[in-house]
Amino acid sequence: MAQTPAVPAALLFFLISLVEGHAYNVVSVETGQEAVLRCPYASKISLLMVTWKMKCSTCCLFAYRSDLNETSRLNCSERTTWKYSPDTDPALRIHPVNLGDEGNYTCEVTSSEGNFLFSSSLTVIVPPTVTLTSDKSRVAVCQAAAGKPAAAISWIPASNHSTEEEVHHPSGTVTRVSYIGWVNSTLRSVTCLVTHPAANQTLSLDLPCPSSRLPYFLIGGCASVVAVSGVTLCLIFKCRGKSFDEPEMYCNSFSDYVQTKDFRSMPSLERTDVVEPPVLSESIYQNYNRRMTYI
Repeated sequence: MAQTPAVPAALLFFLISLVEGHAYNVVSVETGQEAVLRCPYASKISLLMVTWKMKCSTCCLFAYRSDLNETSRLNCSERTTWKYSPDTDPALRIHPVNLGDEGNYTCEVTSSEGNFLFSSSLTVIVPPTVTLTSDKSRVAVCQAAAGKPAAAISWIPASNHSTEEEVHHPSGTVTRVSYIGWVNSTLRSVTCLVTHPAANQTLSLDLPCPSSRLPYFLIGGCASVVAVSGVTLCLIFKCRGKSFDEPEMYCNSFSDYVQTKDFRSMPSLERTDVVEPPVLSESIYQNYNRRMTYI
């Protein structure tokens, strides 16, 4: 009779657990961290056996028998252990957790008072890999790769011209990419804000400014053209002006070049103001005889 009050106390404990929501736990853990799944248990009840099951045909089964004081596992990795002593607190520990551990788990407690079930849902969170780049057309690209759940991307300063796309991977992760253009803007930098349950990240990027550099390129190009044209015209007029006064000093090279070429369609560039008679060779008079003129 001394143990009779223990039975209503145990039943009351489990009823309170159901009302408070402890019969169904939702656990969210970041990948690589420790996941602990609770199993409410009244220490005043004599525990015979506790079994953890993952809801699938070939998934993990982790059990403890108090009479043998031993733990058995089936299809469970070494990452699955007890958080504490199973006869006092049969909480399940998974460390480090990965995406393959995600799912629904059931804790079944067998005691002298009966069997009791408790369920837990484990969600694994994967932080995305965030990058921010730009191309030559001044389009900024913010990418949150392989995140779970999908990350939210926003821009600072805000713009209504951004576009997004998503890629869903077989592992359950999602890659989200956001594009924003600043072609007609004078802003020198943009900031990408990535919001995710694992962590929020902010990246800033300096954008190239072709609009501010273009006038300098144009001015430099025009100055070069003007300089080259001016030097060319100067040399041409200088050569022509000096050709009448000092041809040998300034324009001999040009005249020699013209004389070496057979420009039949061009007039001769040599001076023709003085024409000297041809010099006859003395060979013409070698056979001349004055007597022959009277014959």
